[in-house]
Amino acid sequence: MRLRNNKLTRDAVLSRYFPQYCVVASPETSGLSGSSCILQHGERRLVLRQHHAPDAPESDFLRQYHALRHLPATLAPRPVFYTPGWMAVEFLAGEIKSVLPAHRSLATLLYDLHHQRRFGWSLALLPLLEQYWQQCDPARRTPFWLRCLQRLQKRGEPRALRLAPLHMDVHAGNIVHTLQGLRLIDWEYAGDGDVALELAAVWTQDNLQRHQLTVAYAERANIAPPLLWQQVMRWRPWVLMLMAGWFECRWQQTGDEQFITLANDVWRQLKHKREAVWAQ
Repeated sequence: MRLRNNKLTRDAVLSRYFPQYCVVASPETSGLSGSSCILQHGERRLVLRQHHAPDAPESDFLRQYHALRHLPATLAPRPVFYTPGWMAVEFLAGEIKSVLPAHRSLATLLYDLHHQRRFGWSLALLPLLEQYWQQCDPARRTPFWLRCLQRLQKRGEPRALRLAPLHMDVHAGNIVHTLQGLRLIDWEYAGDGDVALELAAVWTQDNLQRHQLTVAYAERANIAPPLLWQQVMRWRPWVLMLMAGWFECRWQQTGDEQFITLANDVWRQLKHKREAVWAQ
């Protein structure tokens, strides 16, 4: 597929590729970002998505499209259209809840994902952490952040326990409860990596909930629960650093104070739990 630099506006995409569709939900009413929207023609609904980071490489967005093409409809929405900066996927009818599914149901969903054929590109966390450090507000580059980054650079990423295709943004808002079962949306961070990294990155309420999920997954995947939990905890400082760095960069890009609040909360977690988090 040929990439072009002249990205189209939403109105141009609608008039050129979806003239028979009407917009039935805008970002304000649907929870989508940017100029993304929900379209309808007859009984069919599509979600037209805009790349959330216009300054990011187009290859990142194209990779998400390829990930969706790679996955079965039992896990993700089917992609139907792509042009630089825009993608359309089938709308998933269902409910997005404010809490995660029961840990056994979620473990089964992740196990099914991890048994798909790999995407073909690996997740590398250290370059992302270094990129976040470079792109954030220089006034926010604290000695503590630098020490954490240097510690991870010295340690290196944990050796994978089991490689698989990962979603890497599993939280309640990215899970649709359909009549046919659970489905995952928003695959922009997907790639191949350690299954324990996925479990470490799930947005749980606390470590008890994460431990329950890990044990349920271990039983499903025939992995010794203590071994898997130890590997999950090895990945936790990497995940926390990713979260903090992402929030810092989003604040730098948007000026939205909520991102500073979220970043500060993650830094507090790292400082408060540094002995337990870094001891693995």
